[in-house]
Amino acid sequence: MEKFEKLSGIAAPMPLVNIDTDMIIPKVFLKTIKRSGLGVNLFDEMRYDRQGNEIPDFVLNKPAYREAQILVAGDNFGCGSSREHAPWALADFGIKVVISTSFADIFFNNCFKNGMLPIVLPPEQVEVLMKDAEKGANARMEIDLEAQTVTASDGEVFHFEIDPFRKHCLLEGLDDIGLTLEKGAAIDTFEASASQARPWV
Repeated sequence: MEKFEKLSGIAAPMPLVNIDTDMIIPKVFLKTIKRSGLGVNLFDEMRYDRQGNEIPDFVLNKPAYREAQILVAGDNFGCGSSREHAPWALADFGIKVVISTSFADIFFNNCFKNGMLPIVLPPEQVEVLMKDAEKGANARMEIDLEAQTVTASDGEVFHFEIDPFRKHCLLEGLDDIGLTLEKGAAIDTFEASASQARPWV
């Protein structure tokens, strides 16, 4: 998993509330266990018509937001089923940060496990950032994980809270496997000791 420290990127506004995981990545695309290749189907039913053509009015189809790395979303983002494919699809598209007033718990946890940063801010601050995102590609936001700040394009700064352990994992690029490998020496020592104590195992 890549380390997450700072990000300066384009933010796309998605003010819809209750965007669920089936909207993020419809169930028809859940046949794969690979984390790559899902970005093309992100928000598929909102992004394409029945013939597979892009819907020009959808935010991520607009030229200003095709390279968006930040999503400013409405309340209760990621609700619905527990599918981990939802953060996989967002990450594969290039989204590294989602800002909202609230997230569904399972989606929120899955973001951290996949190197994404979900940021919870009060409604009035999300509204400011939503309007900032509506300015298009020239309005870049800055995310500083170490300082726990979001800086709008006009320089206004908002502070966000994050669990210290999750912050550490993102800063160091540690997923569950990485955390286990950090304990490699201790695991080797235990296995050697256990092998001597119980050679019949």
